[in-house]
Amino acid sequence: MTATTDGSTGALPPRAASARETLITTPVAAGVHEAAVRATERATDFLLSRQDAEGWWKGDLETNVTMDAEDLLLRQFLGIQDEATTRAAALFIRGEQREDGTWASFYGGPGELSTTIEAYVALRLAGDAPDAPHMARASAWIRDRGGIAASRVFTRIWLALFGWWKWEDLPELPPELIYFPKWFPLNIYDFGCWARQTIVPLTIVSAKRPVRPAPFPLDELHTDARNPNPVKPLAPAASWDGVFERLDKALHQYRRFAPRGLRRAAMNSAARWIIERQENDGCWGGIQPPAVYSVIALYLLGYDLEHPVMREGLASLDRFAIWREDGTRMIEACQSPVWDTCLAAIALADAGLPADHPQLVKAADWMLGEQIVRPGDWSVRKPQLPPGGWAFEFHNDNYPDIDDTAEVVLALRRVRHHDPERVEKAIGRGVRWNLGMQSKNGAWGAFDVDNTSMFPNKLPFCDFGEVIDPPSADVTAHVVEMLAVEGYSHDPRTRRGIEWLLAEQEPDGSWFGRWGVNYIYGTGSVVPALTAAGLPGSHPAIRRAVGWLESVQNDDGGWGEDLRSYHDVKKWSGKGASTASQTAWALLALLAAGEKDSKAVERAVEWLASTQLADGSWDEPYFTGTGFPWDFSINYNLYRQVFPLTALGRYVHGEPFAKAQEG
Repeated sequence: MTATTDGSTGALPPRAASARETLITTPVAAGVHEAAVRATERATDFLLSRQDAEGWWKGDLETNVTMDAEDLLLRQFLGIQDEATTRAAALFIRGEQREDGTWASFYGGPGELSTTIEAYVALRLAGDAPDAPHMARASAWIRDRGGIAASRVFTRIWLALFGWWKWEDLPELPPELIYFPKWFPLNIYDFGCWARQTIVPLTIVSAKRPVRPAPFPLDELHTDARNPNPVKPLAPAASWDGVFERLDKALHQYRRFAPRGLRRAAMNSAARWIIERQENDGCWGGIQPPAVYSVIALYLLGYDLEHPVMREGLASLDRFAIWREDGTRMIEACQSPVWDTCLAAIALADAGLPADHPQLVKAADWMLGEQIVRPGDWSVRKPQLPPGGWAFEFHNDNYPDIDDTAEVVLALRRVRHHDPERVEKAIGRGVRWNLGMQSKNGAWGAFDVDNTSMFPNKLPFCDFGEVIDPPSADVTAHVVEMLAVEGYSHDPRTRRGIEWLLAEQEPDGSWFGRWGVNYIYGTGSVVPALTAAGLPGSHPAIRRAVGWLESVQNDDGGWGEDLRSYHDVKKWSGKGASTASQTAWALLALLAAGEKDSKAVERAVEWLASTQLADGSWDEPYFTGTGFPWDFSINYNLYRQVFPLTALGRYVHGEPFAKAQEG
């Protein structure tokens, strides 16, 4: 079975085909094992060469052009635009436009309305004329899809800042939300941490409703310029959508009568909440969107651009920019050094690098220095739990995550460090924190405990991406694997996690992947965890998983899954052009299940060896990571390296650990 991202052609996209012109052409002639050994050695050398002098790794994190468009809109709003930045950003945005005039949210995906609108407006700000051919194609496509009125709320908020949309036609988000106690429905801690950090500053923006003079009209993006803000009919009152739409109408009425003193106090409380969560590098949560909205909110409250909070916040945003040799400027939504470093260390150790290799020790030193030893927002739900987690980014002490913590522990356990007592203490803190973050159902979410309220997703305001953080199979699997390695296989908490994973298996044998695409990622995470925890390869759940993986292997020997599997499971589950990272995930599961000598494993190893580039890396234009399934996709540029190296290393050297000891 061979599939492509759009289902229309078997040809590789030009970007991937050109890179593969430099493939190693004879890696499997002398046998699969020998080819795997050589590929592992080349990949090891490549990865070692990419380590920073401080000990960390970080690959570029590609998302879509909304990051770049919103950066230009922010600069326009604050009056800080400069010609060089605008030119470089516009060059990048133009380069991402498709032939039909649209912009997609992931490589090879369909045109996306809100992304296309924001990109179009950014290019207008950069001076592109609306009648230029590339702009006319975009605006015609936008109108054909319903125009601005059909775009998501966040896009219309950006347009409202310049009077291109009416604030009164947006969902209301009152700042008084900051006063809701944690037991009250729709309090800020009912939202996932990424949504929480965005919503709090947006309550200030919503209350202030600022409008800057628009530098040009956008009539060409409306289906009817005479009525650009059409009123949509309400959903039935008996439905949840109808209930929350009517709640929104009530909030619009409340706005007219809200006590001024209460509203002013609420905005000031929200501002204090924002400032208290600013990181040492000036950012918020290590991610770009909350930083952008926090800067706008504080600016509207009178913080001038030279105020230390604002100055450092704007400086932090500049650090999300990647300036490329071709003159373009790309904005990362966030940066992933802790995640990339622990995965790189695991890959190198499993590939046979000595445990006391200087570069592994340096990576361990850096990771040890990144452990978070103070409470963050997670402690609102777990006030008695001592800290000890790791975050994803360089600076994000408020929001350590369970996934990074589990993988860092697995990485540290692979290194022979000169200060073993320090390592043991750090691992102990991390294990204790992860155990304490287990949800009531026995599984683990990414950032919080039991962040499962049904209400936030119902708000009219929340029409884009996930806004809660329920437990997921991939995160739970990584924690279970870590606990097994630490000797907790028979601990009741680990067993509850295993039981939850077994109950979550899909009828076809796969597992859903929340933070990676998709069923291949979920299955590639869960099977190694279950076997590490003592389940034999003959277990029915493992056999079903193996059967599913074998059934979706591509004709070329690799695996791939398109992001559209989040949107259309039946059509796209396990289907897509082969990628290095997804092939590695499937291979890791098969190896853990005891399938090393199977034909499926042999073909996968052959595919990885034959698609390796001359420098030891792999090309992977496809997006195999997610921020929000389907809505916000990520291409982690280091995934194409660390996961194939891990899989090949385990194929050559065997599983990294003996079966977990008795708990």
